[in-house]
Amino acid sequence: MPRFSVIVPAYKVQAYLRESLDSVLTQSYPDLELIAVDDASPDACGSIIDEYAARDPRVTAVHLAQNLGLGPARNAGLARATGDYLVFLDGDDTLAPGALQALTDRLKATGSPDVLVYDYARAYWSGELVRNRLSHRLSEEGPASFRLSDRPALLAMLMVVWNKAYRREYVEREGLAFPPGLYEDTPWTYAALLAAESVAVLDRVCVHYRQRRTGSILTTSTPRHLEIFDQYDRVFGYLAGRPELERWRSTLHRRMAEHFCAVHADPRRLPRASRAEFFARASALLRRYRAPGARSSLPLSLSRTDRIRHTLMRLGLRRCYRTLSVLRWAGLALGRAGAA
Repeated sequence: MPRFSVIVPAYKVQAYLRESLDSVLTQSYPDLELIAVDDASPDACGSIIDEYAARDPRVTAVHLAQNLGLGPARNAGLARATGDYLVFLDGDDTLAPGALQALTDRLKATGSPDVLVYDYARAYWSGELVRNRLSHRLSEEGPASFRLSDRPALLAMLMVVWNKAYRREYVEREGLAFPPGLYEDTPWTYAALLAAESVAVLDRVCVHYRQRRTGSILTTSTPRHLEIFDQYDRVFGYLAGRPELERWRSTLHRRMAEHFCAVHADPRRLPRASRAEFFARASALLRRYRAPGARSSLPLSLSRTDRIRHTLMRLGLRRCYRTLSVLRWAGLALGRAGAA
């Protein structure tokens, strides 16, 4: 049984896949299996994976018969994992040198927690690495491991699967799996953190998150961004089945509102023809899952503007929301001009 199962799904990333796989296989800590999943990619991803599997026995090649998407591709890797801990890495990202050694050292020091949260840096095409601006929330001061209720600010970080290591026995016990569709990290990550009996942090950059000029779904205009609503239905469906977690409803509601506002504000994501539907569906979910009178447990204050934006979206007041957004961006532009 290896210490780590590193699961790498691949679809249309042939330009980056070798670097990604090499970043795993050249780790100074070698006790790992690498499960590379070809999600029926139309480029050379499948042959690259087979090449690596032929020369390194730690590599397992998985080929899907048809393109299923990132979530089901990760599930295919999960089904073959045998390691103590699961690590997910996208096919265009890389592990930082020494990452797995740092992970195993921290896991030992913190008593083998259910989930270990670590840091990442954005890797730009210029070669610049920019560390996560919320890295201070990964301070290792205090108890070695804890419940999420002791450090709820972790929920304010990026809700992605690839900045965490998960104890495989915990994942199997909880029955965690990825749903289909975009924003598939959302239901997995919230469930994994909320249900964990022990969480630990590692204040170290372990992943280089590639910022692609083109080709990323986060910079692609498509109606598929409306799939975010299915994912939050799953989040609150999970909550409904776990009464002991109901106290997190207001916190998840706030994070959902922040996520909806961020997607709506990004001009690269939503086609013009989808914006009205997005706003209407966001409003419906914000009303459906609201916990009136409950306060979020996030120790982060919202600006007055953000509170208003959340309220306007929940009430479905799209014209007022749009006016506020225009005024907000105008104010930011004036601020930048004044600082120049």
